[in-house]
Amino acid sequence: MKIALDVMGGDHGPAPAIEGALQAAQECDVEVLLVGDEAILTAECRRLGCTDSRLSIRHASQVVEMHESPATVARKKRNSSIWVATELVKSGEASAVVSSGNTGASMVASFFVLGLTKGVERPAIATSLPTLTGTAIMLDVGANVDCTAQHLAQFAIMGNEYGKYLFGKPNPRVGLLSIGEEDSKGNEVTKEAFKLLKASPLNFIGNIEGREVYNGSADVVVCDGFIGNVALKISEGVADTIKKLLLKEISGSFFGRLAYPLIAKPLLNLKKKIDYAEFGGAPLLGVNGITMICHGRSSAKAIKNAIRRAKGLAERRVDELIQRDIEESLSQARPSEDAPA
Repeated sequence: MKIALDVMGGDHGPAPAIEGALQAAQECDVEVLLVGDEAILTAECRRLGCTDSRLSIRHASQVVEMHESPATVARKKRNSSIWVATELVKSGEASAVVSSGNTGASMVASFFVLGLTKGVERPAIATSLPTLTGTAIMLDVGANVDCTAQHLAQFAIMGNEYGKYLFGKPNPRVGLLSIGEEDSKGNEVTKEAFKLLKASPLNFIGNIEGREVYNGSADVVVCDGFIGNVALKISEGVADTIKKLLLKEISGSFFGRLAYPLIAKPLLNLKKKIDYAEFGGAPLLGVNGITMICHGRSSAKAIKNAIRRAKGLAERRVDELIQRDIEESLSQARPSEDAPA
């Protein structure tokens, strides 16, 4: 299997992406197509001593910078690394695309090159979150600022199929993020979405509040992209702050330094559970192909794990299963819509 990797888009240059690609090739049994400026990538591979034949370079003369408008990629940069990498998926030469570059540009490239899954009105970014019982999926976390109830229902269907793959569960628990557990709580969109999800064949457990996201009560948490992105960024900030405060307390006292050897292993285990690099990236669900979106600051480890997850999604044909589920939901909805008043 071949995975296309946008090597040029990350915050730290091509080195982490190339190192991650090499680790993925060695550990995940994949070939990686490194997409970017051929001269730069050739020199970087030489500097890193990367000679693995499972890595090859595909030239792309342009780069979409982090500060650029996502629309730029469609209007002026169709020879950018993210666009060319996505075209490799469209042509069938690659099974998935992975990028740590401009998130908006990745979405635009996937939208225009791959197209939306039939029946899907909006794609959604699905991220993985650590919980007390394992892992949960939250979507959308940034692809759509404004959503309708129907969009949220479609996110639930897509997250359900992704959850089946990720957790190995035939019937993941789906929760709707709201300001209260009662079905009367929330704005008009969430209240209408509640009705749609309750009537669906999904294992819908009802509304969940923000404090329940991390306790493991739901496997799939559904919300619009505005709420999801804010919740995600606050969570990342809280985790980073707690980590720094903890280290400050340990290093700031004699007893803390004395106890550190005894608590080092549990702290490392905790760090592993909340480290984004362990999850690698977040898939863009609802497009005709596998697109994995990573942090701009992704390390080699994060890139490796993103490639690993992209491979798993492609092997399980999760995008095709989402298509099937969406079509089934539409067919079930038609009789009531077409019935005489």
